[in-house]
Amino acid sequence: MYNNDSIETLLLRHYGQNGPTPDALEQRLINSVRHDAVIQSQEVLAATQVLKHPMSRRHAVKIVAVGSAGLGLLALLLRCLTRLLLVGIPLSRPLPNREYL
Repeated sequence: MYNNDSIETLLLRHYGQNGPTPDALEQRLINSVRHDAVIQSQEVLAATQVLKHPMSRRHAVKIVAVGSAGLGLLALLLRCLTRLLLVGIPLSRPLPNREYL
């Protein structure tokens, strides 16, 4: 396939002359193009904001640290819930010799 093939060319190549046209093809293509345009404009806006307001290294490290701490707490919570629900061992009792998680 070539990058510049039209959708009609691709459909003809795949289905042939008598192939069915997918339902609401034109509307789906229009929606897809509009969605891509919205995503692209959001990316441009985000890049513009970063360039206008640069972030200090201290602030970036703070954001990463808070995110890491949050993920650590989430992992601990999931481990405790899994241990309690799936294994059936109360949190107050230690695990047997074999670690399940």
